[in-house]
Amino acid sequence: MKGFLSILTLLLLILSNRVNAQNDSIKVEVIKVDSTNIKPYVLDPLSPSKAAFYSAVIPGLGQVYNKKYWKVPLVFGGMGLSIYYYAFNNKEYHRYRDAYKDRLAGRQVEGVLAGIDNDRLLRGQRFYQRNRDLSALCIAGVYVLNIIDANVDAHLKQFNVNENLSFSPGIVPSDINYNYAPVLGMSYRF
Repeated sequence: MKGFLSILTLLLLILSNRVNAQNDSIKVEVIKVDSTNIKPYVLDPLSPSKAAFYSAVIPGLGQVYNKKYWKVPLVFGGMGLSIYYYAFNNKEYHRYRDAYKDRLAGRQVEGVLAGIDNDRLLRGQRFYQRNRDLSALCIAGVYVLNIIDANVDAHLKQFNVNENLSFSPGIVPSDINYNYAPVLGMSYRF
């Protein structure tokens, strides 16, 4: 209990601040703002849907509409890589499947797959089929992500961040005791 009281007393001493009342030297600064310099805020409600539609028609076109040109190579790279792996895995799947069908029909299997038994042909076929299906999911995922990115980016582009609305931290001297104190200022100009 004695330790608790000493900690409480110490905290009260640290957190206490001397305040002077009735200071006659209060200074008020009025800043006049010319309302003709304030830019109007324009909102286009169809912009996100246009961007999403453009990206749905041609992947990457929504990013061009939003003027985020650096995202277009990412979209094309993701789509191209997924399509490449889909084609590669599909080709290998058909190669293993055709070799297995030839072996079941009694025909001679030629090439690299000639020395492989039936069990390994089936496992190779399942492996490439699974990877082909995963590549198809990646194509669909990149396509949907492209549309969502264009839509969200168009929404965030309309977010009001102009000079009319500002939030600024600072350190200013107090008018009472001239000690510096941290302040947060928020202003909205009409």
